[in-house]
Amino acid sequence: MRWDRFFDDLEDQLASEWEAERAALDTEAERLRLSRMPLRERLIHLVGREDGGPVVALEFGDGSSVRGAVTGVGADCAAVRPVEGPSAALVVPFSAIAGLGLASEEMLRSARPAAQRSALADRLSFGYVLRDLVRRRAGVAVHLLNGRTLTGTIDRAGSDHLDLALHDAGAARRTDAVTGYRVLPFTAVAWVRVDGAGSVL
Repeated sequence: MRWDRFFDDLEDQLASEWEAERAALDTEAERLRLSRMPLRERLIHLVGREDGGPVVALEFGDGSSVRGAVTGVGADCAAVRPVEGPSAALVVPFSAIAGLGLASEEMLRSARPAAQRSALADRLSFGYVLRDLVRRRAGVAVHLLNGRTLTGTIDRAGSDHLDLALHDAGAARRTDAVTGYRVLPFTAVAWVRVDGAGSVL
């Protein structure tokens, strides 16, 4: 009888140690997965669902912030629909984001592994989206990391910069309406707003 109890105790102890070791391995694997997770993958989880998706506060280096729903994620930028102000779409390069304000459940949900996405979505870069705006001749507002906002039309978008023809917001880009030009490195841009656009990604 005592031997049976001894072997049962030994079996329980081994099972308990096995569970503890497995839990430690699972925890370490999860830490390793999270250590390799880029911001892009966290944003993919925040893309609006049928209910419109969670409201995220995007914070920038100049102290400004924008509250909105993430509507798309490209290779190095996200599209955001602001919840305040007129109907618009923002294109935000990841490099401009200084922080994200999220509800607790969205914070946890965004840390889950992301599902496979199309190869096309993974190739849509900030420059690609800006070149599309050049083709559309869309009026934009460009908010810079120094806090200034410039309005006009993007004439050209290179690999790491854009040419902006300055004119009043809402005005058509005509030679007599243009008040100046700026060459802006992508690294100086916090976001680009396109008024009236549903989405840009």
